[in-house]
Amino acid sequence: MLSKKIVKYIQSLSHKKFRDEENAFIAEGPKVVAEFLSGRNLNCKILCAYGDWLAANKNLLNNILPGNIYEIDEMSLQKISLLKTPNRVVAVFEKKLTKKLPRLENKLSLMLDDIQDPGNLGTIIRIADWFGIENIICSENCVDCYNPKVVQSTMGSLVRVDVWYTSLLSFIDEHKNISVYAAALSGISLNDCKKIKAGIILIGNESTGIKEELLNKATQKITIPKYGHAESLNAAVATGIILAQVKL
Repeated sequence: MLSKKIVKYIQSLSHKKFRDEENAFIAEGPKVVAEFLSGRNLNCKILCAYGDWLAANKNLLNNILPGNIYEIDEMSLQKISLLKTPNRVVAVFEKKLTKKLPRLENKLSLMLDDIQDPGNLGTIIRIADWFGIENIICSENCVDCYNPKVVQSTMGSLVRVDVWYTSLLSFIDEHKNISVYAAALSGISLNDCKKIKAGIILIGNESTGIKEELLNKATQKITIPKYGHAESLNAAVATGIILAQVKL
């Protein structure tokens, strides 16, 4: 049985203010929760699940204090779930301990300028995980990577991809030795540009694209070759296409 205090606490984590204050976030559903429970150095503060799920996943529960595990029914799940269709298990985790940003000179990384849609950011994180990208640098106005909708969209990939928030202009100025490839309609076709083996791929806001001051800092502007008549591509779709082309 969940106390009103715990229900209220879990519900509060739908808001960024409380996620920041508590240094915690929510994950839901068997697939996502299992990924986080299996992940590196993630502390599960609260786990609420149906009895059959708990019985089938005992191997994932070893590092959770028994007093923090709650067997719940459908009514309790509906009270704490943020999903339209609650899915058997809800967990509260401490945010990842992100160490100092590693050296990126010899790696391929992503940079996101004011991505606003939680689904887009979550999908981009998942795409990054697919292509072995370990670091994403976000502008300070990007949506929170611990937003519940972002967490769900990552399908657990947030465990393996580190997301950092900072001033992009300052970052680029402080890392002049790292090439920045800005995705822009006015750029060089990916078919024609030199092979990108390391550096940062910069993706812009869903509506306004990359800010002019950031475009001016880019080492090179790149674009996905266009064969039809669509005006633009979704930010996550564009990220996937670019990474697929770069990794070929």
